[in-house]
Amino acid sequence: MTVIPTIRYHDADKALAWLTSVLGFTSPEVYRSDDGVVVHAQLSRGNGMVMLGSVGHGLDVVTGPASTYVVVDDMEIDALYEIAKAAGVEVVRELRSEDYGGRGYTIRDPEGHVWSVGSYDPVNTA
Repeated sequence: MTVIPTIRYHDADKALAWLTSVLGFTSPEVYRSDDGVVVHAQLSRGNGMVMLGSVGHGLDVVTGPASTYVVVDDMEIDALYEIAKAAGVEVVRELRSEDYGGRGYTIRDPEGHVWSVGSYDPVNTA
C-alpha cells in the first residue's frame, strides 16, 4: 500500500518551483488544463511522493486544500468501498473508473479529513 499526500495551491507553478528548488523534489509529471493551469502534478523525492494541483481544479471543491490518497490493489477496491458504506462512512465521491486509469472513491473520516482510495498507482505506473 502507498499513501500519498495531496495538496492544492493557489499558485501551483510557484509551489512546483519551490518544492523542486528548496526541497529537491523532482517533477516528472505535470498535467495542465487547456489554458495552462496545473491540474495535477506528481513530485518525487527518494521513495516518497506528493501530488498537487491548483485550487479550483479537481477535488478541492469537496476536499479542501489537502487530502490523502491511499493506493490499494485493484482486487480490494470494491470490497473496501462496501466496507466503508456499510460502516456509514460519508462518501464524498462515489466509486468510479477514472480517465487516467484505475478506480477510486473519496470518503470523509470521523473528524472531517478527506481520504481518496484508488487502484491507480502513480508510483508504479510508467
